[in-house]
Amino acid sequence: MDYFVGALKKYADFTGRARRKEYWMFILIYMIIQVVFAVLGLDVISMLVGLGLLIPSLSIGARRLHDTGRSGWWQLIYLVPLIGVIVMIVFLVQDSHDENDYGVNPKSGVPA
Repeated sequence: MDYFVGALKKYADFTGRARRKEYWMFILIYMIIQVVFAVLGLDVISMLVGLGLLIPSLSIGARRLHDTGRSGWWQLIYLVPLIGVIVMIVFLVQDSHDENDYGVNPKSGVPA
């Protein structure tokens, strides 16, 4: 839950880097919330939560891409049907690069 709250605290921070665990834990909790609302039949609330978490999702996605050495603009590839999702999953599961244009490696223990 700390990863989800941490991502919400940095909701509009498109700079820096996010580790794989931070990104995937955010996505996991986000999906659990959406499934719970869908099972309960709260479609309107589910849509509002999805809309409210759009900017934090884009933000943490950009920071995750920064960690792999790519620009956050790569998220636009989601607009390409099927191929875009596959390419983004490959990008998002890659390991962190050492120091790059977006800061030092978060695994090194030095804050970015």
